[in-house]
Amino acid sequence: MARAKTSREANLRSSIYKGQDGYWHGRVTVGVRDDGSPDRRHVMSKDKAKVTAKVRRLEKQRDDDQVINPGRAWTVDRWLTHWLEYIARPSVRYKPYIGYRTAVNRHLIPGLGAHRIDRIQPEHFEKLYVKMLAKGLKPGTVHQVHRTARTAFGEAANRGYIAKNPVALAKPPRVEDTEVDPFEAEEIERIITYALRQRNGVRFVLALALGLRQGEALGLKWSRLHEPSKTLEIMKGLQRQTWQHGCEDPHACGSRYHKIKPCPKDCKRHQRECPPPCPPDCTSHARWCPQRKGGGLVEVEVKSAAGRRGIALPQQLFALLAEHRNRQDQERDHAGTEWHEDDWMFAQPTGRPIDPRRDQYEWKALLRAAGVREARLHDARHTAATTLLLLGVPERAVMDFMGWSDAAMVKRYSHVTARLRRDIADRLDAYLWTPNET
Repeated sequence: MARAKTSREANLRSSIYKGQDGYWHGRVTVGVRDDGSPDRRHVMSKDKAKVTAKVRRLEKQRDDDQVINPGRAWTVDRWLTHWLEYIARPSVRYKPYIGYRTAVNRHLIPGLGAHRIDRIQPEHFEKLYVKMLAKGLKPGTVHQVHRTARTAFGEAANRGYIAKNPVALAKPPRVEDTEVDPFEAEEIERIITYALRQRNGVRFVLALALGLRQGEALGLKWSRLHEPSKTLEIMKGLQRQTWQHGCEDPHACGSRYHKIKPCPKDCKRHQRECPPPCPPDCTSHARWCPQRKGGGLVEVEVKSAAGRRGIALPQQLFALLAEHRNRQDQERDHAGTEWHEDDWMFAQPTGRPIDPRRDQYEWKALLRAAGVREARLHDARHTAATTLLLLGVPERAVMDFMGWSDAAMVKRYSHVTARLRRDIADRLDAYLWTPNET
């Protein structure tokens, strides 16, 4: 049986024909390959209507610029692993990468890894989110997994591996906005009083007064304090980073630490969610590597360009820093040759930097000693921002002072200041106009 004439003219229009094999064939030119040749896709079926539908679908994808690249489709496992290490890791900062890695390795790959990325549906992600919530995970954690998946699959769509991003249609659980709860004036007074009684306590006074992030405060150096103008330059931060293997075979190096089986249901070893077993090609556990590198306490750039700023210190705060420096000089003399001259403003008794986890522990101990409610260290930053707005400092100046690059951050505190202003008015009303008892 002679094959019908195909449309292979210069315009390379789509063609549908019945071949000698008894099948209907369709061919659609969807673009140009990397070598410059036409990218002509082929579909086939014994049913002409099915071939026609497939041809129309390819034409629509071409016209909508949603053509999937040729070749075998990626699995979710393979794509997320590639995206994480070769696309995300070189292009984002350390902490966002760690968040991506946790979402990918702990949730997305174990839950959805066997799917092909061109066949996975929004419903698959929504079912994963429900399962995560059923395990007791917080909606914020689930939302972080959703954002990671949306970013990773968005990149796959941009590169033509899938026609559209399925995660963009998936509905994550609703996350309630965390209420900003700044410290009251009485609480601030108690915290400062007790902070000044302990070693490095000025560090927490800086948090309350200047709103420094934890990494910014621990990353301060004396060389960045300009004494004539009483100005503190915020340029770097201190961050704990995970170690990397320096050996030739990371998998073999960490073999004795690989987790083979999942934890039992009544596991008491992990306070949070139990980590999944290691993948077959696991290259983690670098902290045990004899040639480990790149981890520990690392000095990094501040969070954003807006974070690099200078802050004029109030006179009393500058005086407290001067007293703190005198005490540190005495510690240096006492330590002698054990002192590490790295210029840290807040340091261990040997001059080494302070670990963020130790800093967090000291904050919690300070609140207990002061008899103040339990609160995050970051709430000290919220308190500083709220105080500035209550004092009537212009929003643009508050953004510069706090190191914010997004004006939406100011709006987050607006309802707080309004609530506090109302509270002040109510107190004045009760104090000044309450009738005297006779």
